[in-house]
Amino acid sequence: MEKREIISKFPRSREQILLILHELQRHNPRNYLEPEDLRLVAEYLDLPLSEVHDTVSFYTMFSLRPRGRHIIRLCDSPPCHLAGSWSLLAALKRELGVEVGETTEDGLFTLELTSCLGVCGVAPAMMIDDEVYGNLDEERLKDILDSYREGK
Repeated sequence: MEKREIISKFPRSREQILLILHELQRHNPRNYLEPEDLRLVAEYLDLPLSEVHDTVSFYTMFSLRPRGRHIIRLCDSPPCHLAGSWSLLAALKRELGVEVGETTEDGLFTLELTSCLGVCGVAPAMMIDDEVYGNLDEERLKDILDSYREGK
């Protein structure tokens, strides 16, 4: 689907900016917003380009750099930290062979930290794309990653 087609599905209203940006990013195979995307949104919503850029740079769910097909966000909140998220971070780095902010060589995963997923009752937790996983340990973590590798 062409970018202008994606944008045109939304009303021309400032309140639509986040939805439009998410949709553009979702349709990019590398999970990021290109400079052209920001220009198109600014033009469509009749906003200054700087306002669109400020919006993208404010929210951590958006990226201006290419990322993997699946975005892994490990919760870094105090409850997750106390429940063992740091050992999970070490396991993720080892399993994926990347540091936080990096993408695996095969382009499948990008590893990120997030301040809170809002699921403290199942800490430690992570999100892959839009799916949240809680009560994690290293074995469950490996099983989840394997399911994505197999094309979940």
